[in-house]
Amino acid sequence: MKILFVSPGSGDGYFCGNCYRDNLLVQALHRAGHDVTVIPLYLPLRFMGQHAGDAPVFFPATTFYVEQKSHRRMPRWVRRMLDSAPALRIAAARSGTTSAAGMEEMTLSMIEGNDTAFRRHVDELIQWLHTMPRPDIIHLSSSLLMAVAQPLKEALGIPVVCSLQDEEVWIDTLEPDCARRAWQAIADGARHVDHFVTSSHYYADIVRRRLPSLPPPTVIYPGVDISRYQPADSKTGSPDFPTIGFFYRMNELDGLDILADAFVILKKRNTIPGLQLRVGGGYMPTERKFLAGIRKTLRPYADDVIFDDSYTWNRHFEFYRQISVLSVPLRFGEGIGLYLCEAFAAGRPAVEPESGSFPEIMGDAGVTYRPGTPDALADALEHLLSSDELMSRCSAAARRLSHERYNDTLTAEQLIQLYESSLQSDLLTC
Repeated sequence: MKILFVSPGSGDGYFCGNCYRDNLLVQALHRAGHDVTVIPLYLPLRFMGQHAGDAPVFFPATTFYVEQKSHRRMPRWVRRMLDSAPALRIAAARSGTTSAAGMEEMTLSMIEGNDTAFRRHVDELIQWLHTMPRPDIIHLSSSLLMAVAQPLKEALGIPVVCSLQDEEVWIDTLEPDCARRAWQAIADGARHVDHFVTSSHYYADIVRRRLPSLPPPTVIYPGVDISRYQPADSKTGSPDFPTIGFFYRMNELDGLDILADAFVILKKRNTIPGLQLRVGGGYMPTERKFLAGIRKTLRPYADDVIFDDSYTWNRHFEFYRQISVLSVPLRFGEGIGLYLCEAFAAGRPAVEPESGSFPEIMGDAGVTYRPGTPDALADALEHLLSSDELMSRCSAAARRLSHERYNDTLTAEQLIQLYESSLQSDLLTC
């Protein structure tokens, strides 16, 4: 099957859950033998390698942002300068905000599609697609790209599938009127989408509450290539000392400070000899002050803390082999944490808040706790790490979930079934 996958880039200096989810979907489909062309929006998608190698960046963040702010078309020579590889690298280095403040025009443009800048850029995308072999189906990685659905569907005459995950994290930072417009535009644009898909039943429930007019999305859990997380040597399957791992963007929203405080509490209790903390996932320059505070908190135990400061997506595999348990105490309800799927592939259990999708995603592969204080997290970590029997049971459940649910072979099979259903429905309505 020929699949056109439309995905926004976000730079490559930190772990972006939605970007990595897109990468996993593309890689799973490719490994299953399907022809996937990735269309990058805003910024290059470096981690997708060959799948995005031939496609230019459409709606480039540099030009599109300036046009939205100035409400005028840029001269061709200015566009060439703004859309050059060096300019996009600079934009990528400064990307990564979790707030839509200052980008209201771009956000609404990509959801509503009513302005001249959007129409000009989508026309450029369509012109390029007409030079390529016709795909069988279009997959939009987010409803934040809803305005693209209608023009692509009309131009190519093929079904559109759209993923839903964590849109509210972005939309809810807009001004109330802008947020209302965004949700309404997603609901209105849904008539141009043949199927919606999401990553957990938890998020499907959010969609039903936020967008009651949408047809129920199909739940397809993301999967990883399990073989990449297995140690080459069975004797090196566990770290030398009990090690708590944090792998996500190193910021306050993702709860790194909560885990740092919990680690200090555990070190003071001294009930888990040799306890260490490993932190990975990268960060943006705006988080340096926050990280300086984290390092200050951990300074008394600096010898037992490892920061993997430089982020590259292919280092995920090694990271999970170097920890005993994963903990990412988010301050928001996430559709699914891919770090859990990766930890389970390595046979590592997790300790997470009893919120969001965590209870659904974890099952018996770890321990949940009532969020609120570092003490509650410390108690849960101590409970797991102090019991060999519990660790063994949770690790076995993690491996089982990895094979039976978070396996990229299963993900690809279920996606193809969804695509084929969309194609069949499209034929029946023709």
